[in-house]
Amino acid sequence: MKKVGINTKNKLFLENIEGFVKRRVTKFGNSAKVSCPKEFLDKEVYLVIVKDEKK
Repeated sequence: MKKVGINTKNKLFLENIEGFVKRRVTKFGNSAKVSCPKEFLDKEVYLVIVKDEKK
């Protein structure tokens, strides 16, 4: 599995948003996954990683 690069920015501006969901990333074998409703199959999505304020 290839490693995906992450763009580090402080702000993100998006247009034409249908909505958003807040989910927790969970372990999946040697990788990780984020559950997503079936209604978003075959759609382009963005995964935004936020800083963990608890640390």
